[in-house]
Parts: sequence; structure tokens; C-alpha cells
Amino acid sequence: MTKLTEIATYLGKENWDMTFITNPTTVNYLTGFAMDPHERILGLMIFPDRTPLLFTPELEVEKAKAHVNFDVIGYADSENPWAKIKAHLASLNIKTIAVEYDHLILSKSDGLKSVFDGISFENLTPLINRRRLIKSDDEIQKMIVAGDYADRCFDIGFQFASSEQGLTEMDVVAKIEFEMKRQGISEMSFDTMVLTGARAANPHGVPEAVAIQQNKLLLFDLGVMSNGYASDASRTIAIGQPSDFDRKIYEITREAQQAAFDFVKPGVTAFEVDKVARDVITKAGYGEYFTHRTGHGIGMDVHEFPSIGGSEDITIEKGMCFSIEPGIYIPNQVGVRIEDCLYVAETGAKSFTQTSKDLLIF
Repeated sequence: MTKLTEIATYLGKENWDMTFITNPTTVNYLTGFAMDPHERILGLMIFPDRTPLLFTPELEVEKAKAHVNFDVIGYADSENPWAKIKAHLASLNIKTIAVEYDHLILSKSDGLKSVFDGISFENLTPLINRRRLIKSDDEIQKMIVAGDYADRCFDIGFQFASSEQGLTEMDVVAKIEFEMKRQGISEMSFDTMVLTGARAANPHGVPEAVAIQQNKLLLFDLGVMSNGYASDASRTIAIGQPSDFDRKIYEITREAQQAAFDFVKPGVTAFEVDKVARDVITKAGYGEYFTHRTGHGIGMDVHEFPSIGGSEDITIEKGMCFSIEPGIYIPNQVGVRIEDCLYVAETGAKSFTQTSKDLLIF
């Protein structure tokens, strides 16, 4: 059963009339057609008893036709997209539309209501999450390649950051991303993070034109997009000789990350994985400084379902891919995070990244 027919069958089972999928990543996942509509309308319509329909901006129609074997309708910027959709679907009795609740914005919701009288929305997100949760062998191979590029980023960043004094966080970011462009990577999977010393105590800190400190830790968080799939990894290194306290915090984090990584296997739960990492840090006396979940899913999006240690528990299965990234963040002192993304095999976790997790000193 193909992805599209699986959804069509599900619609029939639930007595839902159609989908209107607006998330470009989901459209790409289901059809192989990738585009960023920006402020324009993109909509994948799947029906329980008829062929799908893809609605795109006019300038993307020919590209879309090369990827799908069903009708593609385009609209010009001068046209009202909702009026055009209504004209094409006027003969259908549409009452229930399945959408991704976490992506459909209010303007698109109102647009659909202008097309169909008295419609109701149903949430397609759980089905899409479940469909994307278990990666195929082909997807995993693409993510292995993306992970290899992340390792290259680390090597470039480590060597450059330690090459001379006076370099800033932004200098190192620029070097990494420039070299990735030279190697054929057009897009990082998120904004590259390089944070020096106590600045790394902000888990979502932003690199600035701040000089890299000597005898302090330096945190890297980075990843690339390769063949439509993301990588994401974190390492913390030392520039010069760090203090004994910084070394201690690093080793606690490394122990927690390794313990959780080694615990992963089919049949355990996400809450249990989170607890293994959290217990190590809590036992060492720094639990209050581990302020986020242990991990997140990864695939075509750098952050996707499931959450490892969030509000919703899930049993780990073969083929799932997610991060293990505990951290300790002590304000105005030090921040350490160590992260690998992995795929779940029958025997346990296999990492997409191979850069050493020993404290590297440059």
C-alpha cells in the first residue's frame, strides 16, 4: 500500500471526505514534490474514492507534474486561490476535511470555510506522525549521509576555532557554513550554534561577534539538510585548559548521554530513556540545571515526533530516529550539551554521528 492509498483508505474508514495538507514537508514526504510556497497556497487533497489533487502556485506547476502522476492545478498571483479551488470541487459534497492541526493557520482555515459550507475539521497529524515515525532503510541511509556531514562540520569548526586567538563565535559559524557550501550542502538544518564559556549556559543561545574565550569550553550545535533529510548533533570542546569544575560538568553530561544512548532498544519507553539520562545528572547534584527533554524525533524535519521525555510517552520501536542530548546549564558559569541522533536497530541504538565524545582539548 502506498502512502497516498493508505491515507485514502483511512479517510474512508473514518468517513472523512478529503484532506487539505499544507505542510510542505508532509507534501514532499507523500509525493516527492518539494517546494516552499512562502505566503502562497499549497494544498494536497486526498480523497477516499477518487484520485488526489495537488494545488500549487502557477510557477510551480510544471515542477510538480514531474513528481506526481495525478492532476496538478495552479493559480496565478492575480487569482483568488480559494475561488479556484471551489470551482474545481463544486460538484463534491465536502463536509469533513482532515488537516494537520499543528500546521493549518487561521487564514487557510478561513479560506477553506469560504469554499465549503458548514465544513468541520478533523486532525490528520497523529496519522502523519505515525506514518513518518518508522524510517525505511532508504531514509536511514540518507540520514547516515547527513550525519557524516555533521561530523565534517565538527572537524572544520574545531580546527578553525583553535587556529588563532581573537576569532569570534560568528567567525566559526561562517567558516563551517562556507565549507559546507563548498562541499555541496546548500542548507543547514537549523542555525549553527557556537557558544563560548558561560554563554553556552543558554540552551538556545545565539552566536554573536564575541571572542572565543581561552581556557573555557566551547559548545557546538549543528546539522545539515542532505537529500531532504536532517542531521543534528552537539559537541562541547575545550579551547585551552578548562577548570576542574568545567571538566566535572562535562563528564557528568557525557556519562548521562552515554547511559541513555546505551539504554535505547525496542520495547523501552521514551520516558524511561529520559529518566536514565536525568537520573545521572540528578544523582550528581545538578538536576535543576537539566532544563529540557532528553531528545526529539528527526527525519525530514530536524525536530519531529516523538518527544523523548516530553508530555507524551511512547514505546521505542525499530526504525525510529531521535536525538539523545542531555545538558547541564549553570547560569553565568558553564553550559555543556552532548548530542547524537540515532536510529533504533533490533540490538539497540546506532548513531548517525561518530565524532568523539571524550573531552577534546585544543
